[in-house]
Amino acid sequence: MSAPEQVAAPRVALLISGLGLGGVQRTMLTLAGGLADRGLAVDLLVPDEHGPFRDQIPANVRLVNLTRWWLRLPVIRARKRRKALLMAPAIADYLRRERPAALLSASHYVNLAALWGRALAGTGTRLVISQRTQLSVAITNSKLPILRRRPLLAWMTRRYYPRADAIVAVSDGVADDLAAVAHLPRERVVTVYNPTDLAAIAQRAAEPAPHPWLADGGAPVIVAVGRLAAQKDFSTLLRAFARLRTQRAARLLILGEGRLRAPLEALAAELGVADAVALPGYAENPFAALARADLYVMSSRYEGLPGALIQALACGCRIVSTDCPSGPAEILDHGRYGLLTPVGDVEALAGAMQTALATPPDPPRQRERAAFFSVPRAVDAYLDLLLGAAAGNFRQPAG
Repeated sequence: MSAPEQVAAPRVALLISGLGLGGVQRTMLTLAGGLADRGLAVDLLVPDEHGPFRDQIPANVRLVNLTRWWLRLPVIRARKRRKALLMAPAIADYLRRERPAALLSASHYVNLAALWGRALAGTGTRLVISQRTQLSVAITNSKLPILRRRPLLAWMTRRYYPRADAIVAVSDGVADDLAAVAHLPRERVVTVYNPTDLAAIAQRAAEPAPHPWLADGGAPVIVAVGRLAAQKDFSTLLRAFARLRTQRAARLLILGEGRLRAPLEALAAELGVADAVALPGYAENPFAALARADLYVMSSRYEGLPGALIQALACGCRIVSTDCPSGPAEILDHGRYGLLTPVGDVEALAGAMQTALATPPDPPRQRERAAFFSVPRAVDAYLDLLLGAAAGNFRQPAG
């Protein structure tokens, strides 16, 4: 009797806006590697194969460059949203050629391109779209330059999102917001928390400290991580830090880069705390800083599911965070694993930092909470969404 014919592993594709720095890119790369580790053939689709995360693509994931001549035009290359929306024909070509079992896309403009690409392809590929941030913020917050011309976005999501086979949000807050804005039944939106590679974080946390303050035994070091952008509201953090400094010695290390560097440096000087504030730029390994920080603070105005907050838990940090929409309250279990303060409240943030620094640290407890956001848990959930009944062959074994 001949041996049974071996069935090829299902192919799934993950679509992102590029390989630039960002939480979406980091988490989707982690998910791609997790799915590939379960035996699936995984393609990572991007409109441009260049970027800082190019070298972090898992070895068992195939990179597929969707670049076409129109995506190289200067007017398109300079506008990430335009590039995302114009990927649809290239996505259609890929779907017709490779016939993956399922396609997963991440973030609203990429989701729209995936929906249009599948329609053009006519292949009936199962499509799962993932909302990463508060859609209402992207539509209504006209104070931020990056969030203009958004009534069209609201209309497009209401028209096209219902055509997806499954809709994922990275937190319950994002899911609630998406259901309201896109006029979707709430039960249509499934919450799947982002995967966090806890083993990799533990390994990298043991590497040398990325800044002298973290190893000199001096005053406590408060660490913040994120782009120097309005969303992160580091100006409120600086004002709260200045108020804290009137009560006790402390230093503030902000890891990140962005357009607001000069205004933030000027504000630190104006507040008289420039000597106790450092902005060393983007940190390729923030975990080595988080593992040595006396306190991690997040001052954001809004988020989806802030990965840095989970990473801080994984590093055993004491935590203070704004209770912004959305994610912090869910991650910190409504204050059990870190202090929550109102958005933009300088006095409350300063007081919470003072309280946290006076509270004995409990790293094992923080790391135990981080395990709730593990890679296996997320991969199992996405397998079910992408493959349905066939997912059982690739799920994590019990125990």
